[in-house]
Amino acid sequence: MSIFGSMKTAVSGMSAQANRLSTVSDNIANANTTGYKAVSTSFSSLVLPSSSGNYNSGGVQTSVRQAISQQGDISYTTTAYDLAISGDGFFIVEGADGTPVLTRAGDFSVDSDGNLVNSAGYTLMGYSYDSGVPAVVVNGFDGLVPVNVAQSGLSAIASTSAYFSGNLNSEATVVTDTTTLPSANTSAVTDDTQKMSLVAYDSLGATVQYDYYFTKTGVTTDASGAVTGSTWEVAVYRNADAATGGTTSFPYSSSAVSVATLSFDANGQLTSATDTDIVDPVTAKTITMDYSDFTQLASDFSATGSADGQAASSVSSVSIDTDGVVSVSYANGTTKALYQIPLATVASPDNLTLLSGNVYTANGQSGVTVTGFPQTNGLGSIQSGALESSNVDLAGELTEMIEAQRSYTANSKVFQTGSDIMDVLVNLKR
Repeated sequence: MSIFGSMKTAVSGMSAQANRLSTVSDNIANANTTGYKAVSTSFSSLVLPSSSGNYNSGGVQTSVRQAISQQGDISYTTTAYDLAISGDGFFIVEGADGTPVLTRAGDFSVDSDGNLVNSAGYTLMGYSYDSGVPAVVVNGFDGLVPVNVAQSGLSAIASTSAYFSGNLNSEATVVTDTTTLPSANTSAVTDDTQKMSLVAYDSLGATVQYDYYFTKTGVTTDASGAVTGSTWEVAVYRNADAATGGTTSFPYSSSAVSVATLSFDANGQLTSATDTDIVDPVTAKTITMDYSDFTQLASDFSATGSADGQAASSVSSVSIDTDGVVSVSYANGTTKALYQIPLATVASPDNLTLLSGNVYTANGQSGVTVTGFPQTNGLGSIQSGALESSNVDLAGELTEMIEAQRSYTANSKVFQTGSDIMDVLVNLKR
């Protein structure tokens, strides 16, 4: 047995307990840090070669384990920009150096530029709706931009699409005199024509009303005389161009902005619709019309419709839903999606590399980063107005601290005893 060996073993024991105390102190210091994940010290023995009659004491070595995959308690706040993840996943944030990293700390607030930034100074990243509904890049961070909620003043959105749905009466009279069709733009429009109106918006947010005229123009039959199909004309005019002072809106001062043909089969189902787009020469906008939900059955005429776009309106609030969609609400009651916040995960979250600011990066042990939208592919949901607390158990940490202190003291006694034995050996020579 080596006296020096036993002293070195005691030193390794004290060093191991010091590491244990370091993780305890970190956990206690961050007990109130949003999204903090507890760390712990694990011990493993270090064995040296020994003979049957001579034992060489080895020592102990430590490694740090992270409880990153353990969910912390969620507490609700009064701030809409506080975000908590319920389930698996991490927010993707960006530091001052522009490098994307992962975090569970969702204590975001609006900085001077309107970006959402957490208390550690990391900017929340998301996909913008500027080019339509975003698609996630599953194996990287391409396409991510800072989530900016600075919305002030008035906002207007021009209409680009609209729809009409309903029923056209199959028993309506077929109009064969083309001079009485709405598309002819004469005052002799037949009473068999049905009229509806729809409001859209120009690029300045001003309302533009369109008048829609539905007229049955033809019926096809087979050799036995059975009806095999029908056609309808849909003529659209700008309401601002309607005639005034008379009993009818015809003739309009300008030609129709759209003349479409709807074809139905023998069962009253729409088979085709041609030339449906509205091309407005005044607003210089094209509105794509959708008539696909129309039927032609033996029932009264009915129709309902809507157009996208928005009148000029001020912002009233910004909200974030459980799917991570950041939407702005306007004073007139309309909403607009701005961003969608993705979540990222790895195969082994507990092996992520921890960096200052409560953020993580992937490494070879954790596996590659996979990105997705909340509530898809096993990812959790986002809770707005809530924060994830640290998963530190203070009672357990205080117990760990006492155990580390006792073990450190015991190892120091071993070292002291070895030192006393060395003194005895030295004194033998005197």
